[in-house]
Amino acid sequence: MTVRVRYFAGAAGAAGVTEETLVAGSLGDLLERARGLHGAGLGEVLARCFVMVDGVPTDDLDAPLRDGSVVDVLPPFAGG
Repeated sequence: MTVRVRYFAGAAGAAGVTEETLVAGSLGDLLERARGLHGAGLGEVLARCFVMVDGVPTDDLDAPLRDGSVVDVLPPFAGG
């Protein structure tokens, strides 16, 4: 599946891009591909990030992705 990945804040800095298109069948596969493309620095950031698939928060690495899905990679944040 072709997936649009949007990186925010520290994830964008580590990836060197704010957005890219990757091919992956699951969230875990997508994150592994991103690590492979952008290196260990992104891997360290991804370990702390909050991920949303099509606007829904998830940490299920087995979550299937559909063609055209949008995955947002957000930094950790706190409410007040």
